[in-house]
Amino acid sequence: MTQTLEPAAALDARQRVDGWLADFEAALAARDADRAAALFATTSFWRDLVAFTWNLKTVENRDGVKDLLLATMDSTDASGFHATEEPTETDGVVEAWIGFETAAGRGRGHLRLTDEGAFTLLTTLHELKGHEEPLGTARPKGAEHGVNRERVTWSEAREAERQELGTTRQPYVVVIGGGQGGIALGARLRQLGVPHVVVDRYARPGDQWRGRYKSLCLHDPVWYDHLPYLDFPRNWPVFAPKDKIADWLEMYTKVMEVNYWSSTTCKSAAYDEEAKEWTVVLDRDGEEVVLKPKQLVLATGMSGKPNIPELPGQDRFRGEQHHSSQHPGPDAYRGKKAVIIGSNNSAFDICGALWEAGADVTMVQRSSTHIVKSDSLMDLGLGDLYSERALAAGMTTQKADLTFASLPYRIMHTFQQPVYAAIKERDQEFYDRLEAAGFRHDWGDDDSGLFMKYLRRGSGYYIDVGAADLVANGDVKLAHGQVTELTEHSVKLDDGTELEADLVVYATGYGSMNGWAADLISQEVADKVGKVWGLGSDTTKDPGPWEGEQRNMWKPTQQEGLWFHGGNLHQSRHYSLYLALQLKARAEGLPTPVYGLQEVHHLA
Repeated sequence: MTQTLEPAAALDARQRVDGWLADFEAALAARDADRAAALFATTSFWRDLVAFTWNLKTVENRDGVKDLLLATMDSTDASGFHATEEPTETDGVVEAWIGFETAAGRGRGHLRLTDEGAFTLLTTLHELKGHEEPLGTARPKGAEHGVNRERVTWSEAREAERQELGTTRQPYVVVIGGGQGGIALGARLRQLGVPHVVVDRYARPGDQWRGRYKSLCLHDPVWYDHLPYLDFPRNWPVFAPKDKIADWLEMYTKVMEVNYWSSTTCKSAAYDEEAKEWTVVLDRDGEEVVLKPKQLVLATGMSGKPNIPELPGQDRFRGEQHHSSQHPGPDAYRGKKAVIIGSNNSAFDICGALWEAGADVTMVQRSSTHIVKSDSLMDLGLGDLYSERALAAGMTTQKADLTFASLPYRIMHTFQQPVYAAIKERDQEFYDRLEAAGFRHDWGDDDSGLFMKYLRRGSGYYIDVGAADLVANGDVKLAHGQVTELTEHSVKLDDGTELEADLVVYATGYGSMNGWAADLISQEVADKVGKVWGLGSDTTKDPGPWEGEQRNMWKPTQQEGLWFHGGNLHQSRHYSLYLALQLKARAEGLPTPVYGLQEVHHLA
């Protein structure tokens, strides 16, 4: 708990923060990396989001700090470090929100101080000097007062832009994928004045949500899910249904003036190393269009391409089979025998919807799964940052995002472990019933729960909004093992179990976004970039070496001009800022020397 400090203690905390920031700035001004590194604790972490590194990079301990500064001090020329509000103290650790400037822009950050020095430092680029977003007092007037025979209305200007982009004027950025990630980035690029096109194969923004099974809803609560610039209304449901989200995305795309090309499929993309530009071939509603952007962003979803297992007998199975991403909903399967292969979010949602519709449902659990009840996740896992009580305490969405970002991934599990220990205690009866039903449950490799599973591997969990009780109660039958083959009317498992089936749903997850790079560009480029997503934690499905940030996400890659963007709504909102700033800086020809470009490790 953050302690309310007595006046003397508050003064001491402020003096410690001011003193550290002054010493740090003086060391940077003197270009003395050793002196600056000595201000950090022996065990310490500096996470930089673009401000110093033009990258998303975490360095560790004094040697890491020194290395970063030796490479970046001159070009960054950081100054003006100051506390932006009164520091607080928690269990002897002083925390402070800070501001600063660099040669290129203005930054925000967070500092944790111990008696030994800085334990964690977060620095983020917030805006580029001379290229600030037109927000607040800088917002455009809109109306042009007076008379003007050459007047161009807003709608005329928008129509002219739509006609020009891709014909007489090339977009600087092409974003492939029009889900929440692509739309959020498009909104950022619009505000920064970067010519862009977001292309999506669906007919309307949000249709990728509309086309999913009817029971689909967000599993994260509303306070966690806002998009940039425009929060959900105060009466928005905690867990929004899919069609409501779809309507919001369609409205948001229009209101935020995102240049969105619907019914458009990317056929191929190739990079010209000499011209430093892409050739992107599109099918736009039946017409071939070729664009020549300088930057290409794959916003095709964090999870990438659907994993559909190849099994003996799939060609002779007489029922219906499809991946969970193609599941149309439960209505056609009343009275049918349904076998759902998998035990994560989609598997539970589909099982629940099919059971409600009157199907005979069996879930095949192939490996252990972590389940957390949504109410407990809200109360104990997210409530301090994203909730009504957090808002009442002055925790804005931006401040919550930065608080979360201030925890380096290397130690984040230590902050998550007590949270999930409390959840386990609170919901022990629920977990006992799951175990009694034969469900194989886990808390992650180190008992750190949902967030670390998501960050490390992107799967292996379920945020329970009710369907898990069907398994615990036996309403949805449970089987274990790997599928070995399909017969005409059944699914066979490796222990000899045979499950009758009229419907087989492969809730078998997704592959890396790297797969889209291989399909749209080339296998050579995909290999050059390497794995997308994961931290290199050397835990289940996240093999090392340690990267310390999400691999290849929102930052420069080994392929010049190629970027990856995605994740949940929270990540789409927060990290779209840093990606947009990197793209804007390049569009304006600003120097962007990248520190610590991710090495390529060819991982399975």
